[in-house]
Amino acid sequence: MTILLIGEYSNVHATLAEGLRTLGHQVTVVSNGDFWKDYPRDIDVSRPSGRLGGIRLLTRIYTILPRLRGYDVVQLINPLFFEVKAGQLFRIYRYLRRHNKKVFLGGFGMDWYWVHGCTYDKPLRYSDFNFGDEVRTDPEAQRYQHDWLGTDKERLNRMIADDCDGIITGLYEYWACYQPAFPAKTTFIPYPIKLPAVAKPVEAVTEPVEAPQKVTIFIGINRERSAYKGTDIMLRAAEDILAKYPDRMRLLKAESVPFEEYSRMMSSADAILDQLYAYTPSMNPLLAMSKGIICIGGGEPENYEIIHETELRPIINVEPTYESVCEALEELVLHPERIPDLKRQSVEYVRRHHDYQKVARQYLDFWTQK
Repeated sequence: MTILLIGEYSNVHATLAEGLRTLGHQVTVVSNGDFWKDYPRDIDVSRPSGRLGGIRLLTRIYTILPRLRGYDVVQLINPLFFEVKAGQLFRIYRYLRRHNKKVFLGGFGMDWYWVHGCTYDKPLRYSDFNFGDEVRTDPEAQRYQHDWLGTDKERLNRMIADDCDGIITGLYEYWACYQPAFPAKTTFIPYPIKLPAVAKPVEAVTEPVEAPQKVTIFIGINRERSAYKGTDIMLRAAEDILAKYPDRMRLLKAESVPFEEYSRMMSSADAILDQLYAYTPSMNPLLAMSKGIICIGGGEPENYEIIHETELRPIINVEPTYESVCEALEELVLHPERIPDLKRQSVEYVRRHHDYQKVARQYLDFWTQK
């Protein structure tokens, strides 16, 4: 099968491509590397800097379009699959639709169904846009609402969702927003993770793993989205617990660094703080879990239910409050004897549900059925 993956979020498409290639398929990834994260791709479509960057990028896109035809499957990471204005993407989408066999839309992040669903329908107890019945009013949430509601972005998203062959969502949260609108064409497939070569199944681990004397906590900081994702609250909680227990805890901070450096910094941690308002772990905490690093973040019951996991509970779930994060951190710092078992469970969780080859097969099954 020939497969074209357009766009990137947190290494989803690059990792999926690896899994598909190991199964014998021909895959091309076209992306901007997810901005400064600089993930691998086959064709780079990064937006040039400067006042004419958009025009230069659009020229490049039209230059490469003839190479983006004749594929069995095209998957778009998002309705905004190239870094140009939404109004420019209608024509590009129709070209891709006309010159390829099947087109699929990824429900992996910011789009109209996510913004509108969480703002008005509120299928989640809390999210990036609501706390219960209350709509969030912080500036970044309002900016996304302004960007997506009643704009070309909304019209583009709804057109692609109506027209495409299927919609793949990568987190329970996104599934909850797309599935009511498109029950027949929406599916959930876990994010793909390539486990480290040294990772062993739980039952194969025989050597004892000792609890650390000093618990190392890692947090990645994107200043542009800190309040929106709750990183500001998580960081404040971590710094306060560190001040309370300086002899029992270390804190590692990575601020807007490329993926390779982020991964290297994270590797020495015992636990990662990530996405306060999430129900489920996304790519970065899943990558951490594959390395035996505990996720403190989204581990709600719905996360385990959608993947039919009834045994493992490796994620330290927190409510979207400063107090909840403090409590979780303090409990871990004061009881490091919990860490070895949570580390083993974390690796097994990723192995069971997120192995990149297993996930690639799930994609192939869905693409074939549609």
